[in-house]
Amino acid sequence: MMEKKIFSGVQPTGNLHLGNYLGAIQNFVQLNNDNKNECIFCVVDLHAITVSQDSKELKDNILETVATFIASGIDPKKNIIFNQSQVSAHSEAAWILSCIARMGWLNRMTQFKEKAGKDKEKASIGLYSYPVLMAADILLYDTTHVPVGDDQKQHLELCRDIAQKFNNDFKVENFFKIPEPLIQKEFSRIMSLKDGLKKMSKSELSDLSRINLTDEKDIIINKIKKAKTDTQPMPSSIEELNKRPEAKNLIGIFSCLTESSLEKTINEFSGQNFSQFKENLSQVIVDKICPISNEIKKLLAEKTYLDKILSEGCKRADEIASKKIKKIHEILGF
Repeated sequence: MMEKKIFSGVQPTGNLHLGNYLGAIQNFVQLNNDNKNECIFCVVDLHAITVSQDSKELKDNILETVATFIASGIDPKKNIIFNQSQVSAHSEAAWILSCIARMGWLNRMTQFKEKAGKDKEKASIGLYSYPVLMAADILLYDTTHVPVGDDQKQHLELCRDIAQKFNNDFKVENFFKIPEPLIQKEFSRIMSLKDGLKKMSKSELSDLSRINLTDEKDIIINKIKKAKTDTQPMPSSIEELNKRPEAKNLIGIFSCLTESSLEKTINEFSGQNFSQFKENLSQVIVDKICPISNEIKKLLAEKTYLDKILSEGCKRADEIASKKIKKIHEILGF
């Protein structure tokens, strides 16, 4: 008997990097490895089109995301891997739930304000309402747990509010499961190698700001060598670390990849020069990322195989989601 039913989605942005891996994918692999979990991993391509996309590039990015899942250790036979746009229940459920969600709830979503920037009038309605689509994604599968980072907690709270209101409005107690958050580990928000206060992102102009999951060994070593640090030796306490964002980022990456606490890493390298630490960090990243990188490249050369994984995953997802939509129709009187 499965104890947790887990749903998680990744946008097919292409060029996935170390921040994506440590912030989400590594956690997915651990969830995949626990036989008590039933996991659904969705490539959320409908979410991706809230901003302008090149259609060919989007298709390639979808396959790259699937390849990254599999190369990282997610088993497509044990779990469902699919792309959202191919299961029509997601779009239909999003419309139905948008009739349940309240404007005031969406107005409080801070991510829209961040992503829309200063000129909110030119942002798409999709960007504004995409937390409702996210709620549909989760609720269609009777999800019990959702892995979330700090930036997604608010959206999961909205999902819980929508589920509760639907259940109350239509007097169908427990029809939609109220999902619980699976909070990410101590250090999962990875920052830019050039600025310890900015999140690592593919949109940053300098490629030196991030470790891409397809980077070769020499490129990784060079990027870590050039990563921004301060002039002081390695910190000797958490208090000191918290005042030094670039040091905190690099030590956090090392701790995540070695599955050590920040305290243990600080104790190991306290007082050393950053150049010595960077050599150790480069080796740890190379050991973890290069095998994944090689496997991604192999899988991308077998697009027929990746298409088959998506096709089979979509059938399995659609079987679950279409049953839930049918029940929603009955409740609504359709």
